[in-house]
Amino acid sequence: MYETTHSLQSMKNRFPFRIGTTSYILPADLLPNVAFLAPLVDDVELVLFESDEVSNLPDGNVVRGLDALKRAGGITYTVHLPLDIQPGCPDENVRKRSVEKCLRVVEITRALDPFAYILHFAGERRGMAPAPDIGCWQAALERSVRELLDGGVKAEDLCVETLDYPFELVAGIVFRNGLSVCIDVGHLLFHEYPVERYFRRYLGRCRVLHLHGVVDGCDHRHIGMPDGKAVRFVLERLCADPHRERVLTIEVFSQRDLERSLEILEEFDRWRKSR
Repeated sequence: MYETTHSLQSMKNRFPFRIGTTSYILPADLLPNVAFLAPLVDDVELVLFESDEVSNLPDGNVVRGLDALKRAGGITYTVHLPLDIQPGCPDENVRKRSVEKCLRVVEITRALDPFAYILHFAGERRGMAPAPDIGCWQAALERSVRELLDGGVKAEDLCVETLDYPFELVAGIVFRNGLSVCIDVGHLLFHEYPVERYFRRYLGRCRVLHLHGVVDGCDHRHIGMPDGKAVRFVLERLCADPHRERVLTIEVFSQRDLERSLEILEEFDRWRKSR
């Protein structure tokens, strides 16, 4: 038996942007998670994966259930495309399989009319230099983007997420192809990138933001960090720019981390309304 939502703060319709969280708050499948979250948030990020061993890609019945929950709960969905893809891989077979996997997820979730698809331009390795040959990697990414767009994905719906390398390495691809940006504030904090500079450069093309904290060196934790300046900056900046529809996803993966994060949002909402 899961804890009822009454113990959690509801953030529905509280801000001039939509508050979301992930579909992995409860240790359960997609439908129980979305049913649990629909009274609390405006958007649910469907974290989908597929491998030879395990897959959580929804079948027709689950998609219909997700659609019913969307309509009843007044929520939207963002879809996080699979993490185990390599759209910049120099091996064309691997790269093309990555594109095919993304297009399969897009087709499965099309009936849900997602607000956005979150895409990782994953590197061949972690760190500041994501590939031994940056030009080759970038060219492969460009081919993958073209194939995704040719496959029917709307350019503005495809949000490329900031990862562990400088986003400048892929910003040209995003801008040339009319893609959107997913500013992952948690990644910026974890890798010590300047949040304000990223907002100046990319907020204009940003439709989705991810926010999560770092606790004891662990990422994707609650946003109640000892130094809350970055969280306050993000919330104030988004509230000051209400003219573009956006989703702010609290990208955590447990009920405890979500509960603490919603408390922080509640505190901020009370503060801004008292000013």
